[in-house]
Amino acid sequence: MKAAVLTQLGTVPVYAEFADPQPKNENEIVIDVKAASVKNLDKLRASGKHYASYTQLPTVVGFDGVGTLADGTLVYAQGISGMLAEKALIHKDKYLVLPSNIDVATAAALPNAVIGSAMALVFRAKIRPGAVVLINGATGVTGQVTVQLAKHYGASKVIATGRNTDSLKKLLTLGADEIVSLQNEDAVIVEKLKAIQQQNPIDIVIDYIWGHSVELLLQALKGKGGYTHPVKIVTVGSISGEEIVLRSDVLRSTAIEILGSGIGSLSESEMKLYIAEVLPEAFQLASAGKLQIATEVAPLAEIHNYWNKTIDAGKRLVIAVG
Repeated sequence: MKAAVLTQLGTVPVYAEFADPQPKNENEIVIDVKAASVKNLDKLRASGKHYASYTQLPTVVGFDGVGTLADGTLVYAQGISGMLAEKALIHKDKYLVLPSNIDVATAAALPNAVIGSAMALVFRAKIRPGAVVLINGATGVTGQVTVQLAKHYGASKVIATGRNTDSLKKLLTLGADEIVSLQNEDAVIVEKLKAIQQQNPIDIVIDYIWGHSVELLLQALKGKGGYTHPVKIVTVGSISGEEIVLRSDVLRSTAIEILGSGIGSLSESEMKLYIAEVLPEAFQLASAGKLQIATEVAPLAEIHNYWNKTIDAGKRLVIAVG
């Protein structure tokens, strides 16, 4: 079969022949792969810098993807073998049947974005209908999905921040009610956030960038004595830096909870609900045109050219296989 083959950690996978995967026991089955996304996880594992980096080379890369069972049923699954190949091994009882009309590139791109958005909203922030949600750093793939899911889960208002002007404007078409540019001067950003907080107190902040913008947000939320509106800040990413200055008086004067959302912060039961309920619902929304995710699709034969290619921050790279 043809596959994206990694021969050495730290190098780029190449399009090459590789032996077809063979089930080792009755719990493994082979699927014909249709599409698989390329995520940071895939690149980190191939780089050798991830705790779950490949130990046996050469190997086929790709953590998860979309394919068909022997009877033609379209499914999403995480692979036992690499998914960036014409065929892959999966667990026979660990796949999700997809809506027959869903776009395969969309289906391949969604799971990583959903775990970074829905899990933060549902399990960490515990969103309720009527909540006012601010998404910090919303212009990336996951942020765009979060805007849409926040509205789906009943948010009464969604505020989105980011630096890319065009991407911020796009968020208004995806469900954001208000946008705040992080390209403004610090004082302008703080005053804008204060005005929003005064008009519609923020219940939830889903943060994808951390760093200085969170410091500005904390300034805007800081109380002045007396009771304040409770707000949960859930951090999911840190592309603007791993550290912030967090003053004690901010925490003492404001009803703020700061939480993280990631694999280590989620329980086993929550991860089971993600697979059983949250992700299937996202697939249904996408198939009905109610959840969008932008993709850049490339053929498997071009994997070596696209692996390190700079992709628009608002798009997910998907490799078309079958």
